[in-house]
Amino acid sequence: MISGAARGIGRACAEQLRRDGHDIIGLGRQCPADAFPGEFIEVDFTDRAAVSRVCEQLPRKEEINGVVNNVGDPGPELLEEIDLDTVDRVMEVNFYSAIQLVRAALPGMKAQGYGRIVNVSSELALGLSTRTAYGAAKAALISAARTWSLELAGYGISANCVAPGPVDTDLFNRNNPPGSDIRKMKEDKIPMGRIATVEDIARAVAFFMAPENGYVTGQTLFVDGGSSLGAKGLL
Repeated sequence: MISGAARGIGRACAEQLRRDGHDIIGLGRQCPADAFPGEFIEVDFTDRAAVSRVCEQLPRKEEINGVVNNVGDPGPELLEEIDLDTVDRVMEVNFYSAIQLVRAALPGMKAQGYGRIVNVSSELALGLSTRTAYGAAKAALISAARTWSLELAGYGISANCVAPGPVDTDLFNRNNPPGSDIRKMKEDKIPMGRIATVEDIARAVAFFMAPENGYVTGQTLFVDGGSSLGAKGLL
């Protein structure tokens, strides 16, 4: 089960995990126009009640053995401009939905004695100007994965995080067009010298989802070309 699966990182995860032999349930605001590699359920992640209804009606819920919490809402605002409604919305989408989805799948995973949880966090959990709410929500996913690891390891369930830096998605390209000065500035601050592809992130998620990697739990893998190392900031 993958949230935010219609496009970008979520779609790449769906395609990678399908190639790895997983059956996919994708969740997102709008069903993609092209063929999705599995079943797709439309849901508005800003609506807690709607997410709860989807969780209650998940097909073959008892068979779900993996959850990828990928949906995100950046919500950038300066501290003096931010309002608590914005914080609530960002937390609702990025963090609360992860709790809802994992709780829905948990009885089945416990019964199977097997499960994989991967939270897609962000390098911005380390901090960046205008990201009070988003950074807090993504940091919460890291903390939650560590806590869930302690609670669930005895059931054969692992919980880990993947924390991307800048990723070449439609949203990123709209804000940082190829060839633009701002994009070049961001590329120059990445030791690897390039923006991540969605496939880079999907392969990291697939590592944590693999049956043979269940001994790894409570960890956060920064997939950012080295940009989180040292003092360089992606401003």
